[in-house]
Amino acid sequence: MSRALSILVSLIIAPVLRLAAQSSPAASMDSLLEHLVGTWRMTGSVRGQPVTYAMDGARVLQRRFVELHMEDVTRPPTYEARVFIGVDSGGGRYIAHWLDRFGAAYSIPHAIGEQHGDTLMLRFSYPDGAFRDTFVYHRQADWWYFRLEGADSTGGWRLFAEYDVRRR
Repeated sequence: MSRALSILVSLIIAPVLRLAAQSSPAASMDSLLEHLVGTWRMTGSVRGQPVTYAMDGARVLQRRFVELHMEDVTRPPTYEARVFIGVDSGGGRYIAHWLDRFGAAYSIPHAIGEQHGDTLMLRFSYPDGAFRDTFVYHRQADWWYFRLEGADSTGGWRLFAEYDVRRR
């Protein structure tokens, strides 16, 4: 009976422990990602040149990631990317994979991210220099501001791209 009781207790406690592990910080982080889900229009600039992208955000892979599919609105499109952002519930951080038309070599490394209120910051440690993406959610008006920056030789950051991201 002791063995049966311990099995029963483990069957009851395991789901409770899983819920506890997914609560609070991870749930809050995942909640911010939920605001990326939808159909968006991105307007802004890349290296000082104006751009407009269509972006779709969706939950994928059993809702563990939000996938952002961005595509230039020009035909044929000159840029396309898929970004997968998920919460590492054990580590209290975001992990992101940026895949784009430049190929597999540019998808390495993945980004590590953190949340500060309604701001998500992703850091990529590329061999030729660090890169960071800052996504700021404007909760009251339900829109995002994306700012992408590369590290410069003086220890600062230089603007690579920025976008105003509004629902379509």
